[in-house]
Amino acid sequence: MATMFSTTNTNTPNTTIPSPKPPQTPPPFKSHLPIPPSKPLLTTLTATAAAAAILTASPPTLADSPTYQIYYGTAASAANYGGYGGNSDKKASAEYVYDVPDGWKERLVSKVEKGTNGTDSEFYNPKKKTEKEYLTYLGGFRQLAPKDVVLNNLALSDVNLQDLIASADTVTSEERKDEKGQVYYVYEIDGVAAHSLISVTCANNKLYAHFVNAPAPEWRRDNDMLKHVHESFKTVGSF
Repeated sequence: MATMFSTTNTNTPNTTIPSPKPPQTPPPFKSHLPIPPSKPLLTTLTATAAAAAILTASPPTLADSPTYQIYYGTAASAANYGGYGGNSDKKASAEYVYDVPDGWKERLVSKVEKGTNGTDSEFYNPKKKTEKEYLTYLGGFRQLAPKDVVLNNLALSDVNLQDLIASADTVTSEERKDEKGQVYYVYEIDGVAAHSLISVTCANNKLYAHFVNAPAPEWRRDNDMLKHVHESFKTVGSF
């Protein structure tokens, strides 16, 4: 009985067959153009526009600040009014100064007016002519009388001042001295329809009275400007 043997070829190398890998899912496609959400983009644009507006806008305090011109008043007599026999350089011959807001107009004072009530100069707001400042002077005064007497004497030659005092709610007065010791009387007349600030002083043997008048609405609107104009009045030698 024959025996069957299985034979193995010793010259054949052993090989290992790898197990097949499971199929892989490809990664999702990524777009190179991301789409931003609409609301955050709108917010960013709004913030950018607001920042640009702030940077380009002018500061309100600078834009709204009024500017002024200095007026040099000569207090010339009616005979020399208009430059007749006087000095053409008003700055060189000035006896007083005050500030005039830019845009205000000068009213030409007549010789008759200068000779009767002593009005020397006047400026007004062209948008509201009753908002104005003006100066009067009288010769022959070496010093100020009592405050009440001075105001009453000013009213004698100024009908508008008489009416303002008669209809006023309050009339206040005080005495001030500048850094050189010159005395100024300051009056404030507050009425329902109008307001007035008056500054009176003596120098050069004359009495000078500077008036700042405004209707009540303009006084409330231009309060700071009108006070500046009032406080700017000085006689030559005191500034």
